[in-house]
Amino acid sequence: MNPFTFFWKSSIGKKWLVALTGLVLVGYVIGHLVGNLQIFAAPAQINSYATLLHASPALLWAVRCFLILCFVLHVVATIKLVVENRGARPQRYAKVQYLEAKWATRLMAVSGVVVLVFIVFHLLHFTTRSVNREFRPVEHGGILQGEYDVHTMVIRGFQNHPLVTAFYALGLFLLCLHLSHGFSSLVQTFGLNSKRSMPAISRWGRVLAWVIFAGYLIIPVAVWLHWLNPVQP
Repeated sequence: MNPFTFFWKSSIGKKWLVALTGLVLVGYVIGHLVGNLQIFAAPAQINSYATLLHASPALLWAVRCFLILCFVLHVVATIKLVVENRGARPQRYAKVQYLEAKWATRLMAVSGVVVLVFIVFHLLHFTTRSVNREFRPVEHGGILQGEYDVHTMVIRGFQNHPLVTAFYALGLFLLCLHLSHGFSSLVQTFGLNSKRSMPAISRWGRVLAWVIFAGYLIIPVAVWLHWLNPVQP
């Protein structure tokens, strides 16, 4: 058995895989948030940022493929761990100890499906622009003042579509619920926790998750409160 196969078949190996891919994905979520918050600067700021990201298509797609690979491995390894854990305990307890299980943990499976749908929709909405046909440059019959007019696209994407905004908020909430729960699990896998440090680690993990949630949510909120408005041509 080669090292990769042994790593994949072992429970510890899959836990490390979940933790490492989760760390990559958390780093991306934070970096993506920093980029998105540039929308509160001048419109040219975030549009220049988008242009810079697309300056090297090969590199951009390499990063995207790496992130997709991490996401797939994270999901598959997590599912296998859940199945293996259930297989090791085929008979359910007569009384489920709900008081000992956090509600976030019990909702992980259902919320994970919603988060997956949210990510796919988000990519179709703002990356491939398949949901809204208006997200094309003006010269091609759209509303964007240029190919990478992210400022207009984000604002118009939320401004006239309350259901999209509501789903966006729900997806963010469940994503950050995952982050809140997953951060302590990640630290445990890396062996960085102790009885003394675990409460603080869990608390700061929740703080980080909800700071990320607030950072992302402030954008559609700002659009609905008209703190952000599209630039008139």
